[in-house]
Amino acid sequence: MSSAATGFSEQTTAAITRARRHSTGDLLHRTALRYPDKLAVVDAGARWTFAEFDAAVNRCAAALAGHGLVKGDRLALMSHNCRQFGVLTFATARLGVVLVPVNFMLGPEEIAYILDHSGAKAFVVEDTLAAVAEKALARSADPATIRGWIGLSGQAPTGDWIDADGWIDGEGDPGEPDVHVGDDDPLRLMYTSGTESRPKGVMLPSRSLITQYVSCIVDGGMTHDDVELHPLPMYHCAQLDCFFSVDVYLGATSIILPGPDPATVLATIEREKVTKLFCPPTVWIALLRHPDFDSTDLSSLRKGYYGAAAMPVEVLQELSRRLPDVSLWNFYGQTEMSPLATILRPEEQIERAGSAGRASLNCETRVVNEQGEQVPPGEVGEIVHRSPHAALGYYNDEAKTAEAFAGGWFHSGDLGVMTEDGYLSVVDRKKDMIKTGGENVASREVEEAVYLLEGVGEVAVFGVSHPHWIEAVTAVVVPKQGVTLSEEQVHAHTREKLAGYKRPKYVVFADALPKNPSGKILKRELRTEHADIAKDG
Repeated sequence: MSSAATGFSEQTTAAITRARRHSTGDLLHRTALRYPDKLAVVDAGARWTFAEFDAAVNRCAAALAGHGLVKGDRLALMSHNCRQFGVLTFATARLGVVLVPVNFMLGPEEIAYILDHSGAKAFVVEDTLAAVAEKALARSADPATIRGWIGLSGQAPTGDWIDADGWIDGEGDPGEPDVHVGDDDPLRLMYTSGTESRPKGVMLPSRSLITQYVSCIVDGGMTHDDVELHPLPMYHCAQLDCFFSVDVYLGATSIILPGPDPATVLATIEREKVTKLFCPPTVWIALLRHPDFDSTDLSSLRKGYYGAAAMPVEVLQELSRRLPDVSLWNFYGQTEMSPLATILRPEEQIERAGSAGRASLNCETRVVNEQGEQVPPGEVGEIVHRSPHAALGYYNDEAKTAEAFAGGWFHSGDLGVMTEDGYLSVVDRKKDMIKTGGENVASREVEEAVYLLEGVGEVAVFGVSHPHWIEAVTAVVVPKQGVTLSEEQVHAHTREKLAGYKRPKYVVFADALPKNPSGKILKRELRTEHADIAKDG
């Protein structure tokens, strides 16, 4: 709001702007005013109320400001899930400091790139990750000068590291910092996976995040009395911004786990009476296959969410049978959408199995051709979105930003099909489409067919270089525990289900599929591992 547009003085305009503030950093404080004594966070024995959580955030913000961090500075954070991660998320937001979550699976060179590209002034790491962090700092052109460690194992790193728990723990509440954070001030710099090139830094402001939270709440059936388990990495925007931050906004209770170990997830649901759980399909499959699944009391669970990859229809039906009282939602989107774009709701799961649903509350979704023109229902094209969820762009990369936002729509890089009534089906990532013998094959379609074979636990389908077919359809299959399958069984099954050019030319069996901490199958690793399979016969 400008003084020229309203006819008000700058002083009055500033006062109105301050009164109307609604940034990500405000959300926890307002929840703490509504529910001061309500349980907010459970983590490794700690049980914080919202008032205690809010005070910890204020102490941390004051400590970061005391170290010289100001609005616009970058703080990189590399840690497994913990309450400290949540504190730093909201403490940086209150200061207008840009949080840069870092994937803890990365190596020193990859971490150094993110530190340098983001211009991180501070770097906070989990104690067990300090060694790899030091290697990254040694490779950095302009290493962060403020270095904090989070004590999850009790092994304090040596050198110039500050105990970040000291910023958080203690008595008293210094109050909220007096910093104005605008709707479109960047508060988060999320680095993409970088499967084809260097990772890109996605800039997310309060406006993108909060409008996305509202879409999650309304279309995802979320309420303040949820008790949610958070086992997937909080460095990823799905767990952090579709679920944890939404719970803080609503006043729901968050149970934090360092990772998605199936036995621990099941035991925690029973112990804490968890009502709500998000997992990618791979983790839901791991839970279903765990020997404790049927003997664990999961009766408290009422809401289940999946995303990050397509849920095989057979697994969806199994979940419905074995957890009949759990309502399921499919969330589809990506980091650049903060990350939600479309939702498939509980009443649509069976009738629309395999669909990504319809555009969420604050989103508009289309399928377009190479010229950016909307294609007719049933025709394959690129999925694009128009929404306040959308990011501000890629940090320091105007060319890629202009390409991604061409025509005033965000271009997802996913291929999809839309029905006449607006239901979206994701066909494949552009890079995962297999081009074999002059035909396009969607890896997901082949995976769905293989999953119909009894005894298949997991499957990943991808293309490998072939001297005749250019690319050959290849399937890596993980049988269910105690089941033995043969290549001929898979070939015979797919002969009944798929056209000849879509059927796997090669079938490989494995004990497990490579996955990142978010549960996504790493097809790039499978392509590399089996790159020479055509030469081998």
